[in-house]
Amino acid sequence: MLRKRSLSLAGHTTSLALEPQFWAVLAGMAAERGRSLTSVIAEIDAGRGPEPLASACRVAALAWAGRRA
Repeated sequence: MLRKRSLSLAGHTTSLALEPQFWAVLAGMAAERGRSLTSVIAEIDAGRGPEPLASACRVAALAWAGRRA
């Protein structure tokens, strides 16, 4: 089941729906970097190009988890 959160990115509010497992990995990324979850998602947003934000977050979470495995 998707879990939706509202975030402020680049000066505008947006909603992002991800599975709880992806939220947990993104939170781990933020904790490891000593940053907020929103700042990590903002970084992903800034570098994602044309792909949807939810997809970019899933790919970033998988890449980070893969490097830690």
